[in-house]
Amino acid sequence: MKRLLAALLFAPCLALAQAYPTKSVRIVVPFPAGGGTDVVARILGQKLTEAWGQQAIIENKAGASGTVGSELVAKSVADGYTLLLQGTQHSINLSLYKKLPYDTLKDFVPVAHIAIAPFLLIVNATVPANSVKELIAYIKTQPNGLDYGSSGPGGGAHLAGEIFKTMAGVQMRHIPYKGGSPALTDLLGGQIPMLFDPIPTSIKHASGGRIKVLAISSGERVVAAPNVPTVSESGLPGFDVVSWFGLYAPSATPPAIVNKLNADVNRALALPDVQDKFKDMGFSTKLMSPSEFDTHLRAEVVKFAKAIKDSGAKIDE
Repeated sequence: MKRLLAALLFAPCLALAQAYPTKSVRIVVPFPAGGGTDVVARILGQKLTEAWGQQAIIENKAGASGTVGSELVAKSVADGYTLLLQGTQHSINLSLYKKLPYDTLKDFVPVAHIAIAPFLLIVNATVPANSVKELIAYIKTQPNGLDYGSSGPGGGAHLAGEIFKTMAGVQMRHIPYKGGSPALTDLLGGQIPMLFDPIPTSIKHASGGRIKVLAISSGERVVAAPNVPTVSESGLPGFDVVSWFGLYAPSATPPAIVNKLNADVNRALALPDVQDKFKDMGFSTKLMSPSEFDTHLRAEVVKFAKAIKDSGAKIDE
């Protein structure tokens, strides 16, 4: 009897998921158009539109490090028709802000992990180090340690530097910039000696003699830079700090719809042309189930909370 009752209760949800979507699906990107998160969303959205026969509409709602768009989705109807495509910042903001207008872990259900975007650890050519071990040794000889730049306080590149500093046991000073481009410009010009920078913007300078690429920040080597060793294998075992992107729904979204979304997204990510586009951007995919993605998110929250506490990074007072 209990099994029969459960089956009767589950049947409408299954039918709902099988029919989903019956209208356009809004995917909110909480950052401006043209950035990495937006580009990922549009690549995925095109494929979902083709698969569904319904429009996956990308809507940019930028502001406050992604919290404006995230709040919009958290408070939306949990029917699968308003989704959030967020980056690493989703796991960072929980510790970066004293108060958020939503609960990162309670107000969303993780749907699908989409892509990983590692950083390259690069130094100006004048820095006398050709490996991570040599860099750490060099920093230890400097009375005031070494400066490193980032695209801004509280972002993945900043916290990669803080985690590097803690794991290496060295002294480093963070120099924040208003974006990655000016930070890279100053590294090329010798104003700062060190930077964690996204692959696409820095790899093209690797052969110009003005920078040295020492390592990649991901736990494993990537197709976009197969000859670049990881920080982990180069002297700091366990180092794994990357930008990543994921899809979320409001927390009360029916599990059957979440599971269908996960299957549809993973199917789209496996397409050869999607793989090629991501490779050109220096990204790689890592398919996960909703529960695996939830575990990943929670681990990232813990990792970045420690980095934020150690660094004193903050956005609001």
